[in-house]
Amino acid sequence: MSTPLNWGLLSTGRIAGIFATGVAHSKLGRLAAVGSRTQAAADRFAAEFKVPRAHGSYEALLADPTVQAVYVATPHPQHLAWIIRAAEAGKHVLCEKPLGLNQAEAMVAAQVCREHQVLLMEAFMYRCHPQTAKLVELVRSGAIGEVKLIQATFSFAAGFNAEARLWSNALGGGGILDVGCYPVSFARLIAGAAAGQPFLDPVSVTGAGHLHPQTGVDVYAAATLKFASGVVAQVATGIGLGQDNSARIYGSGGWIHVPGPWIPAGENGACAFTLGRSGATPEEISATTPDHLYGLEADAFAAAVAAGATDVPAMPGADTLGNLAALDAWRAALGLVYEAEKPENFLHTHARRPLARRADAPMIYAPLAGLPQPMARLVMGCDNQTTMPHGAAVWDDYVERGGNAFDTAFVYGNGLQEQLLGQWIRNRGIRGQAIVIGKGAHTPCCTPEGLTEQLHITLDRLKTDYLDIYLMHRDNLDIPVGEFVDVLNEHVAAGRIKVFGGSNWTLARLKAANRYAARKGRQGFGVLSNNFSLARMVQPPWAGCEAASDAESRKWLKRSQTPLLAWSSQARGFFTARAGRDRLEDSQLVRCWYADDNFARRDRAVELAQAKGVSPINIAAAYVLQQPFPTFALIGPRQISETADSLGCLGVTLTPKEVAWLNLERDRR
Repeated sequence: MSTPLNWGLLSTGRIAGIFATGVAHSKLGRLAAVGSRTQAAADRFAAEFKVPRAHGSYEALLADPTVQAVYVATPHPQHLAWIIRAAEAGKHVLCEKPLGLNQAEAMVAAQVCREHQVLLMEAFMYRCHPQTAKLVELVRSGAIGEVKLIQATFSFAAGFNAEARLWSNALGGGGILDVGCYPVSFARLIAGAAAGQPFLDPVSVTGAGHLHPQTGVDVYAAATLKFASGVVAQVATGIGLGQDNSARIYGSGGWIHVPGPWIPAGENGACAFTLGRSGATPEEISATTPDHLYGLEADAFAAAVAAGATDVPAMPGADTLGNLAALDAWRAALGLVYEAEKPENFLHTHARRPLARRADAPMIYAPLAGLPQPMARLVMGCDNQTTMPHGAAVWDDYVERGGNAFDTAFVYGNGLQEQLLGQWIRNRGIRGQAIVIGKGAHTPCCTPEGLTEQLHITLDRLKTDYLDIYLMHRDNLDIPVGEFVDVLNEHVAAGRIKVFGGSNWTLARLKAANRYAARKGRQGFGVLSNNFSLARMVQPPWAGCEAASDAESRKWLKRSQTPLLAWSSQARGFFTARAGRDRLEDSQLVRCWYADDNFARRDRAVELAQAKGVSPINIAAAYVLQQPFPTFALIGPRQISETADSLGCLGVTLTPKEVAWLNLERDRR
């Protein structure tokens, strides 16, 4: 670096002082400013740590043009809001661990920093120390054979104080988030090194612990992590129990004992661990360095900034997301949900701002007969959000990007998806703006009576009096179609449904339903929701699924102009790197979509994507949206980044010839 990185410290707590000392000892950084909630506190800190400028608010710190990078050291629940504001101010962000209260917060932080093109790193300083690098090198080299078991602990005994950060539920207290994140991070790092990867995420996390009876935070806890490679890790933490804060790695040919994994450097930077090999005398491995622990962290971050990197190699963003996912699972095993995370209390957005459509929102809309407002062409599928923080992160982001339509079903998550979505809509106060699509009458409850019973339950779960669109999730050929039309019209008359249709219905049955409705002067099926994508559905994912991608269905849809709500509109990842002629890991993807004609379509989508400068999934989604009949594509993102990627299709224009060429109906464009 030709000039040092200018650091701003956001907070004046103990850890901010330690980091300030580290920056003062760093090679690539310098202290530029500090911000506090009061001018007096900022002035005191600046005087003690020789910081040139002191600001009496965090906002003033972020507005300081001399500050290039911000170190966020507030209590845990405030991390995300200040990461967002720092990114919006164009500042790179090093945030104290944990990056957020949960993985959902980290997901939001990562996306905001990505969109504002600033670097984000979770401040695990031990990852930047030479000792950690040596451990990884030894494990990768096979020095102790095949790694089997990892043990790691970070725990201490602090006196109880209900108002103190460590013990406060409102401040995200407890051992798991404060220091339990270290042994989990270590276990994932070493399991990854053993597999030749930067890190590995566990396939299962089980745990137990003791929650404080007054505040509900974890006093001490232990967990077992199982990795797909066969490695098992035992981790422990606590804020009310002193333990041996060390780490051990056991392999088929030896072991490693690390007495100081978290704060490696002792007096004069002395640092060592023990390597034991089968049949040999244990040896001491030195990792001594004169550099300051937090100075190493600051320099690793500064070097990445100087290189224009999107990640700091010592602690990449994907590693942070995986670590918080494991911590979420550990907390879930204990039943630890912070009060602010509970659905009924989640009144805030992650950014701590009112929910509003962004000025640059890319969403496009189309009218649908029977609805008072146009509907987003990309519909948010609500079938994989298992917590309110996760659901709110994805749904808030979708609304900010202009989305207004939400698809769920009675059977998704045994009702959890409807409950979370309904509570979120109520918390946000947007029922009048949201178009809610509900589905019921799933086999074996596909009868008029079952439909009615489930609809009432759905409305109760969603905390609403009506559904904008109701879809029968399956059909039952043993029931005369007129009986379904009659009961659906009863619910329309009662105000419980505006528009209804069929999901996974054949054209023959839908036509029969509408002939009956016309004959009786009643409302007919206004929408169809079958699979429709550029890739042909070779085998249905589940029994009873129907597709509308064939030529006959497309011809009828064009003639009738029946709106199609296309599920699996991107063929469940067939047009991403998850699929390929030699990629056989996802058995459902292989079974449902792998065929020579589909790979030919995929090849053409890749070719056209390269020509237009977009991704193949954008081409595949644009194909769905640019049919000669009304289409709405259902998407099911699990990450905000997936939503952002999906919306890229809205800027893609395909000619009718390109649409035909993609579907193998023309030899060349």
